[in-house]
Amino acid sequence: MVLLSLPLVLELCLAFGMAGLFWPEKFMPVFDLLLFPWAASHRVVRAHSIAAIAAALFLLVMLLIVRS
Repeated sequence: MVLLSLPLVLELCLAFGMAGLFWPEKFMPVFDLLLFPWAASHRVVRAHSIAAIAAALFLLVMLLIVRS
């Protein structure tokens, strides 16, 4: 299970990042809950989606470094 944890997190980051870019209106209720005092906007969802994709790329590089 330890060997699958990093690829699993990588796939989740990539999946949520891409889904947030393609369907930001479906993630608005989640961000309204997470960012309670502030109102969520499409800009915030887009920024977090791009950050999730960047985290996925970082994890991919780390995975390639660890395996070699």
